[in-house]
Amino acid sequence: MNAPTEAAFSLSRQREVVAALREQLPAHAVLFNEEDTRPYECDGLSAYRQLPMIVTLPENEAQVIAVLKVCHRLNVQIVPRGAGTGLSGGATPIADGVVLSTARLNRIVKLDPHSRTAVVQPGVRNLAITEAATPHGLYYAPDPSSQIACSIGGNVAENSGGVHCLKYGLTVHNVLRIRMVTIEGDVVELGNEGLDAPGLDLLAAFIGSEGMLGVATEVTVKLVPKPQLARVIMASFDDVVKGGNAVANVIAAGIIPAGLEMMDKTSSRMVEPFVKAGYDTDAEAILLCESDGTPEEVEEEIAHMTEVLKASGATAIAVSRDEAERLKFWSGRKNAFPAAGRISPDYYCMDGTIPRKHLAKVLLGIAEMEKKYELRCANVFHAGDGNLHPLILFDANTPGEFDRAEKFGAEILELCVEVGGTITGEHGVGIEKINSMCVQFSAAEREAFFGVKRAFDTAFLLNPDKAIPTLHRCAEYGKMHVRHGQLKFADLPRF
Repeated sequence: MNAPTEAAFSLSRQREVVAALREQLPAHAVLFNEEDTRPYECDGLSAYRQLPMIVTLPENEAQVIAVLKVCHRLNVQIVPRGAGTGLSGGATPIADGVVLSTARLNRIVKLDPHSRTAVVQPGVRNLAITEAATPHGLYYAPDPSSQIACSIGGNVAENSGGVHCLKYGLTVHNVLRIRMVTIEGDVVELGNEGLDAPGLDLLAAFIGSEGMLGVATEVTVKLVPKPQLARVIMASFDDVVKGGNAVANVIAAGIIPAGLEMMDKTSSRMVEPFVKAGYDTDAEAILLCESDGTPEEVEEEIAHMTEVLKASGATAIAVSRDEAERLKFWSGRKNAFPAAGRISPDYYCMDGTIPRKHLAKVLLGIAEMEKKYELRCANVFHAGDGNLHPLILFDANTPGEFDRAEKFGAEILELCVEVGGTITGEHGVGIEKINSMCVQFSAAEREAFFGVKRAFDTAFLLNPDKAIPTLHRCAEYGKMHVRHGQLKFADLPRF
């Protein structure tokens, strides 16, 4: 694991920027002492750490504008940050840069049950939107596992999903409008609360842009009616290939479940003692398939899915009897990451997406990689849309294990690309997958990405050196890949 990087900036430069920021913000909103900035040295990908020069904590849009204007004028790089739950290093600071945290912009500005929308500031927690909408019989559909802590601004930056994204979509499908501030301090509104907006669809370009195009200060989200009923099937399989094929069979049968998740034996065995969800720990794989809607719709869909799962080789099927048991079934899947700590000192969570028909092939490939790298891997998937979250288990205190874990993860991503998938589904690229971008995209495609970046941020001050690899980086990466015949993510510079 990387040791925290110490201060790498000029004290005179720090004093200059602090003085300029304090002319615009209250003193308590500008942090620069090491003990104050240390908590911001990393996001959820804690293997990579960098002490920032300054952290700013604006409390309203005017202060966000002021921070951006100061940094633009003084040519200071900025890393926007939400709740810091991201897993790809997208919020890793720049050594001589400023972290702009939106945590204090945490108001629900308006909730309109008639239009089924909510206008929220970026620091509002994902789950808080649903809590506010529940009295109106509504909720916010995207539900990442970190929804109790992650903020809507971070969800927008990474285009987050969750266990119900198969039916209800990712963040990009549930956001209508974003109010954002450019690096020059100009306020721009993207999208519209109506069904369409004039001009190019810049809203979709901004969502998932990882803080590289601007800073969101207000987000209008769609709310959906709470279903009358929801039930979950837990299906067991004695073979992961059968489980993977069952996922494809469910979708091929014309069924779009509210959620369709898969866990292998390693995952279910590490989760069950933690949450006691009732998982079949003898099964090689389990599927969680949720149906929601009216009681009649749910009954029909549950019966149809049960037929498909049995025909696909399910060895046991259990259906939630009430809401408490439904939540219990889901609690295991949503606690898979923290449960990993019960069986391993550390874990490295990957995020790739593949065509559903190749789930079995990729699972078998990961099993072979476990032998190659001599590390265990617990597989938890948003199986319905092919979004994989392999948890590579390792011990950072054992020399060489983190290095092997990185290489293991990079090879999983290469396999995803090989079968027609992509290197990320909802965690983003950040610094973690930047080298893998060289595998998936050509030089011309990467230049097109840089073209979008330049249109918003000519000076490359917003979250630089994230997500889009340079030509030089990819050239060096290619040399290593050809020479060694495998990905060598860990051997390349982090920044």
